[in-house]
Amino acid sequence: MELYELSLSDVADKIKSKEVSPVEVAQSSLDRLAEVEPAITSFVTVTGEHALAQAAAAEAEIAAGNYKGALHGIPLGVKDLYDTAGILTTSSSAQRADNVPTADSASVAKLYDAGMVMVGKTHTHEFAYGATTPTSGNPWDPTRTPGGSSGGSGAAVGAGIVHVALGSDTGGSIRIPAGLCGTVGLKPTFGRASRAGVASLSWSLDHVGPLTRNVVDAGLVMAAMSGYDRRDPASVNLGIPDFVTGIDGGVAGKRIGIPTNFYTYHVEQETQDVARRAAEVLQGLGAELVEVEIPLAEYILPVEWGILTAEASAYHMDALRHSPEKFTEEVRTLVEAGEAVLATDYINSIRLRTRIQEAWRDMYKDIDVLLGPTVPGVAALREDPYFRWNDGVVEGATSAYSRMSAPANVTGLPALQVPAEFSAMGLPIGVQIIGKPFHEAEILQVGYALEQASDVVGRIAPVASAAPVPV
Repeated sequence: MELYELSLSDVADKIKSKEVSPVEVAQSSLDRLAEVEPAITSFVTVTGEHALAQAAAAEAEIAAGNYKGALHGIPLGVKDLYDTAGILTTSSSAQRADNVPTADSASVAKLYDAGMVMVGKTHTHEFAYGATTPTSGNPWDPTRTPGGSSGGSGAAVGAGIVHVALGSDTGGSIRIPAGLCGTVGLKPTFGRASRAGVASLSWSLDHVGPLTRNVVDAGLVMAAMSGYDRRDPASVNLGIPDFVTGIDGGVAGKRIGIPTNFYTYHVEQETQDVARRAAEVLQGLGAELVEVEIPLAEYILPVEWGILTAEASAYHMDALRHSPEKFTEEVRTLVEAGEAVLATDYINSIRLRTRIQEAWRDMYKDIDVLLGPTVPGVAALREDPYFRWNDGVVEGATSAYSRMSAPANVTGLPALQVPAEFSAMGLPIGVQIIGKPFHEAEILQVGYALEQASDVVGRIAPVASAAPVPV
């Protein structure tokens, strides 16, 4: 078995025991990248020399007795929204085609401190403003979308190029590609991890987090990314968490909320069945299933878009005035539309968000976590990114994929995507676990229980040889 095929924990054990060197691990990652990248184009910038230099430094540290832990020498992909010192950071946009930051983003700096090795910068939907990542293909079928906006990260982890990739999540952009590419994706509680040095889509909805191959890996990386940072006004000072100790504690006695609305509308039958079977697995492990009605459900998406579009347009205001031609037509149209949002509508969206958050707090008095589909259907075709529902509604992929992930952004609650099964077409289907504020350890525990009852988590896509679809 090649090193890139092993789990993060297995590789970490081999590095710690000096059975393999971080340089060998990095080279295995780069070799896998060369093999599959022509089909999925998950990276906008490959930093091979940088990775090998970091790996050599990690090897020297370990040889000197300075082993930093399970992330030391592990390959990492970084979404191209994250600043990386001396390395091109474009946000997949011509607006920043020549942008070379002088400092690392907070998360990248923390993961470097933990000894991780950056293989490259992964593609994002331009400025994270979309849920399909047109530049990249899905590793399970390159003619299909990997989701977005962290599509390159999802594809890179799903294809086995890296063990970990960073994403950002404003309306589901970690969980959507994780769900479509068959990886684990963790969006923490708003304020858990610093967003300093990460290009913003919507500052009051943005979150940062990892995409990984399994649940334990997500806990390890999220813990390393967490902590107070005064550069991020939303940052909360709760100390450095331990998300892994006790992760195998089981789910006996936990109350699993099963939504009777919102997560059941315009959802493919196969996806509904997978969520139902996941709930039954947890019930069989001793959890209690509790039906709940999602409160104020009809206002969740209007609030999400009422806030996001206005804040995104404010962020891009100068670029829209001085270099509008450097946006893609799709994103420029969205930024222009955001300028039409009235201040009163934006303020009312913020006020209504507070009511939604309060209503969800009340709902969680009866449950510990909420379980539902991550997205309403499998990866759409890149040439035809639409869902055609039985009632005649035609829905674009960005709208469809964001529907079920937006609640965790509006509420700021932690959410975990875990692979559950594969569709009849061989495409991944996952489930989403949403927890109480700062209860990441609990959703990881539930996710781990599901993972242990399944044989799909950690699978690496074979990556068909199909050429990427022209875009």
